[in-house]
Amino acid sequence: MADRDPATDIHDTLAAVGEFAVIDRLLAGRAQPESVTLGPGDDAAVVAIRDGRTAVSTDMLVQDRHFRLDWSRPHDVGRKAIAQNAADIEAMGGRATAFFVSFGAPADTATADAVELADGMWHEARKLGAGIAGGDLVRAPLWVVSVTVLGDLGGRAPVRRGGARSGDVVAVIGDLGRSAAGYTLWDNGIDGYPELRDRHLAPQPPYGQGAVAAAAGATAMTDVSDGLLADLGHIATASGVGIDVLTDGVSGDRAAVAAAAAAVNTDPLQWVLGGGEDHALVATFSGAPPDGWRVVGRVIDGPARVLVDGTPWSGSAGWQSFG
Repeated sequence: MADRDPATDIHDTLAAVGEFAVIDRLLAGRAQPESVTLGPGDDAAVVAIRDGRTAVSTDMLVQDRHFRLDWSRPHDVGRKAIAQNAADIEAMGGRATAFFVSFGAPADTATADAVELADGMWHEARKLGAGIAGGDLVRAPLWVVSVTVLGDLGGRAPVRRGGARSGDVVAVIGDLGRSAAGYTLWDNGIDGYPELRDRHLAPQPPYGQGAVAAAAGATAMTDVSDGLLADLGHIATASGVGIDVLTDGVSGDRAAVAAAAAAVNTDPLQWVLGGGEDHALVATFSGAPPDGWRVVGRVIDGPARVLVDGTPWSGSAGWQSFG
């Protein structure tokens, strides 16, 4: 009988295999990009940033708050953890180069699930030409995934939230409302609409478009993590301007989720304007936006506020972390 590999046995747990054997399995066969000159295995990694500056962001996913394991496979959770962090670097006009991941889980977690989680992370990181350069593995009462991402600005100034000016156009690239639609379908136990359900489990940020927007002179930018109106509210506040979102500009997004909205008797515009976790990019430009970006509004004189077709929005503006 062949020797059994304890780190791949579906019946083994993190506790049974042990921390360092699990880490060895998580690292097996992973090829780092050129930017990671020293990966896991020492007390610290070494990452090369050609720009000389490093954009850094961090985010955390907590089981039953940000994902559910009865909906998501570990692979989905891994993809989501990387995607939402990469989107933060995109929103600064940069490109993600390396990720550091800390994973907390109960001792009886199947080792195979931890490996599948890592597979999902690497799947998403490779889309960016990035690597997972290090991290930590600890015991916790439920799954917690904490990711720190490093990014390269490519020699450009970061695109911040505070540069929008009256007269700028507001433009979006990426989809809106899909994740919120998928969440509602999952929450109501409604089958069908597989693309929307999948979009809630693993978002699809428009990778590479942050740098495109920066090169085109974006005056302010953010990713749509909390909801279009909520995130535009951050730009409005930082810039001291008003923003008027035009519903004609999001008609395609509205149509894409209309059938699912009818199935749950919901206004599809609520998902499009108030739904988060799609991680589309929204930016302001003093001139025409780049190809592929669609105009969804305009910047107006202050005070800081976000309007919809010239009037206040009465629905939910987006996600609240402690709501």
